[in-house]
Amino acid sequence: MNINKLILGFFVLFSASLPVAAHQAKYAAPLLGSSEVPANASPATGSVLITIDFDLVTMRVEANFSGLLGNVTAAHIHCCTDPGTNVGVATQLPSFIGFPLGVTAGTYDHTFDMALASSYNPTFVINHGGLVSTAFNDLVLGLDAGKAYFNLHTNLFPGGEIRGLLSPVPEPDIWVLLIAGLALIGVAARRR
Repeated sequence: MNINKLILGFFVLFSASLPVAAHQAKYAAPLLGSSEVPANASPATGSVLITIDFDLVTMRVEANFSGLLGNVTAAHIHCCTDPGTNVGVATQLPSFIGFPLGVTAGTYDHTFDMALASSYNPTFVINHGGLVSTAFNDLVLGLDAGKAYFNLHTNLFPGGEIRGLLSPVPEPDIWVLLIAGLALIGVAARRR
């Protein structure tokens, strides 16, 4: 009985000492020509990481790309459709503000205030309830369901040279809690 109280006390103390995690969701994708619809033979590659902060209502976009055959004309997120299909742009038009245009390689890191209508394609807002809040909710639902993609357009590929279907990234703290829980169950089972 005393060992159980000791273990419980340890986990209570341990959990109280953990930093408070931000309420965030992350989505990532490799950027490839073969992911375009229709697919193309571009040798370009890249990656994108999207971080949604629900407390601040922001979206951070981190992207890198190289080897494009054409010069960048636009980059944005399209939502919400099944993989292997095309759909309209959900975020800023014609491109993310400050995205490197007219180049074949580059990096990008910008945080958007998703409470502002200027962070979205106006048509996306209209088609998703007419409010920024409903557009934000639908964008997140699309990201969670794997129904949103990052598209990088060039002058040689106006429909998109490289694309990536955004998928949720599991948070490491979930794995720590799972392992700790399994260890506690193992200790309890061993005692019996």
